[in-house]
Amino acid sequence: MISHDFPFDPTCGYSREQLLAVGLPDTEPADFAAFWQATYAEALAIRSGIDVRPVWSPDPGTEVFEVRFGSLGGARIGAFVSRPRESRGGLVVGHGYGAFSAPVLRQGLTVIVPCIRGFGLSTAAEFPWVAGQHVLCGIPSRETYILRGAVADLWRAAAVLAELYPDTAANLVYSGGSFGGGLGALAVPWDRRFRAAHLDVPTFGHHPLRLRFRSNGSGEAVRTYHAEHPEVTAVLAYFDAATAARYLRVPVVCTPARFDPTVVPPGQFAVNNAIPAEYRRTFILEAGHWTFAGDAPTKQAAAVAFEALTVVPSQA
Repeated sequence: MISHDFPFDPTCGYSREQLLAVGLPDTEPADFAAFWQATYAEALAIRSGIDVRPVWSPDPGTEVFEVRFGSLGGARIGAFVSRPRESRGGLVVGHGYGAFSAPVLRQGLTVIVPCIRGFGLSTAAEFPWVAGQHVLCGIPSRETYILRGAVADLWRAAAVLAELYPDTAANLVYSGGSFGGGLGALAVPWDRRFRAAHLDVPTFGHHPLRLRFRSNGSGEAVRTYHAEHPEVTAVLAYFDAATAARYLRVPVVCTPARFDPTVVPPGQFAVNNAIPAEYRRTFILEAGHWTFAGDAPTKQAAAVAFEALTVVPSQA
């Protein structure tokens, strides 16, 4: 039992068995897949207009760059790219709401870390950079909701990485946690360029459940907004990470947490459980968005499992 002083239960009252039994929401729109496929096609048609600037690297064997490129709706997105001397593929990293982008150096992989619109290098007047406001930006419509553009930012980042380093296209993987985990679940199913993914404590899973439980994360802003604007349920249905996860067709390491004050656990497990069994590798954490030393072996095992997925068979 984890001791805490939150005025709500970060387990949402679910046992391990109950979490593993959470199913899909029954809110999938008939044109859910078509909506995302059309958004993907629109995003991939955008001209990148890449600007590149070298920045300092702590590793003499890795070059680091700051890049900017075009994305959905005319947004200019900033990102960090790291290129080691020897690279076997590419990695797109999705950041969390509370962890804005910085360069990520990864042995053997060329990494791009896009700052999702509104954050870090992608700060702009039209995009709030406070999580509770960002998650509500454009929410009255599926076309204007900021999560649509945020997912497109990941797709554009993958395209930019391939333009800068064509060798990464043959072995491209994704990794994201929390906000980045939910965005990854929404992005990867429609993008055949990705070979594998790691979704860590993913958010945006099973909105009907998320709206039932308190938290101290961005979901609380959505829950509060929904209380006054229940019609937003129709928009949220298009941005349900659990609904999207059932369309995944690549190996996925998923690390949901049983206790999490920021992203409600039933939503996390809804994403995990929706991934088709033949592609799912689950590593259950005791706590997410919370320091818990006992999770170290599980996190290490998940990292090893994902690392194995970044090596194509001919390279193994």
